[in-house]
Amino acid sequence: MKMVFLGPPGAGKGTLAAMASEHLSIPHISTGDLFRAAIKNETELGKKVKEILAEGRLVPDDLTIALVRERLAQPDVKNGWILDGFPRTIPQAEALQQISPVEKVVNFDVEDSVILFRLTGRRVCKSCGKIYHIVTMPPKNEGICDACGGALYIRSDDQESAIKTRLEAYRSLTAPLIQWYGERSLLVTIDGAGKPDDVFQIFVKAIKG
Repeated sequence: MKMVFLGPPGAGKGTLAAMASEHLSIPHISTGDLFRAAIKNETELGKKVKEILAEGRLVPDDLTIALVRERLAQPDVKNGWILDGFPRTIPQAEALQQISPVEKVVNFDVEDSVILFRLTGRRVCKSCGKIYHIVTMPPKNEGICDACGGALYIRSDDQESAIKTRLEAYRSLTAPLIQWYGERSLLVTIDGAGKPDDVFQIFVKAIKG
């Protein structure tokens, strides 16, 4: 199955995509990971992305589309994929339909108050990237990663003011996209406010329907 996951920052898309990827035996493709891999591997596209990000600019549609097209040409996607972070705009959605048409779009709907609670409490390990939450999933020792002993930190975009800005940008960009997919009968909206295991069970039932 070819799926797109939509949802605001902090909706749990990454966690749910990892669970769905294992359940359905299809790869989870995050555009953030694609950018990082292209930069690390110093591909031609990666060099362009690095230059744009270094200048603090957004990666333009044509470059993001090119990276996704390259990834969807790999052999491991023959049985489907889950895209997380793409498309973000209607032109990107139109391009994706040309590259490899989507079969289901899952929109994880979460209220802003829940997102603020989740993200302001998030802590990330500097060494291994493991994610914690000071209330719902704290480390055994404050400020120290259980897995590798690395130091935990607050990402700059997890500050409350930054989160509110990100949410505003997401709503303005994605509202038209939700409507676009809805008009094509591809959209399923799920309440993403619960615990990951509970939301995942709702997701499994929704995609069977």
